[in-house]
Amino acid sequence: MISIEHLTKRYGTHTAVDDVSFTCQPGTVTGFLGPNGAGKSTTLRALCGFTTPTSGMATVAGRRYRDLPNAGRRVGVLLDAGAQHSGRTGREVLALASSILGVPEERVDELLSTVGLAGRPAGKRVGQYSLGMRQRLGLAAALLGDPQVLVLDEPANGLDPDGIFWMRGLLRGFADRGGTVLLSSHLLREVEAVADQLVVIAGGRIVAQGGQQELLAGRGTLVRGPDRSALERALATARITVRPGAGDGLVADAPVDAVGRAVAAAGAVVTELRPGGGEGLEELFRTLTSAGTAEVAA
Repeated sequence: MISIEHLTKRYGTHTAVDDVSFTCQPGTVTGFLGPNGAGKSTTLRALCGFTTPTSGMATVAGRRYRDLPNAGRRVGVLLDAGAQHSGRTGREVLALASSILGVPEERVDELLSTVGLAGRPAGKRVGQYSLGMRQRLGLAAALLGDPQVLVLDEPANGLDPDGIFWMRGLLRGFADRGGTVLLSSHLLREVEAVADQLVVIAGGRIVAQGGQQELLAGRGTLVRGPDRSALERALATARITVRPGAGDGLVADAPVDAVGRAVAAAGAVVTELRPGGGEGLEELFRTLTSAGTAEVAA
């Protein structure tokens, strides 16, 4: 299990991560989402021992990463696919890692096959790899020690659609066998397809977390019409709060019937009126992160 407890990281006067807390349970994929500069990478680096928190704790199975014996056998990490020796071949990268971890060398060929780099690609120097091939090699290195936990930062960068589909199956299978996956990605549709729970961060703070179905359900009432200003006035008169929705729509924090009565009383024209929640993760992400960033800036 991964546990982040009241994690704060400051760089001088800048607070990159502010009192962040969440857990990732075995058997689940957790999507860790947020805009650029939100604090995702800082949180992952603190978890993996690459940066020291100002306060709070980040642990795996109750221990800090740096305190785990032979940590690569417990936690597979991919934070930067480019952080590989460009002069070594893919096979050499994994063979060296297997020697350090104490993993049988036959595991190297097994993982090269798993990630689609067996044969000629395994003998190419990493400097000749595409970004997608580097991502596959990084995933192989993360899986090499047969860990119980995976911590991945943007692992789908550079993968083509087939590669993304393959990675989705790989992570889902890992979790279904009892593994724990913490996945940071900006590819929201792919996170939506594989994640069991979501943690959304903006401005260094957690703005939402919970099961994916829970967070995507019950998002108010979507209302749309040719005169958005008229709709806003009608809902304000009825003391119903609204926020921007997809496209030119509005999401009202009230049931459908209450919204319908409010706009009808004002004589406003409506072209769409339905329960929210159908916009998916992209709309949830946009709403939460824009609200979280504005709150921090205020």
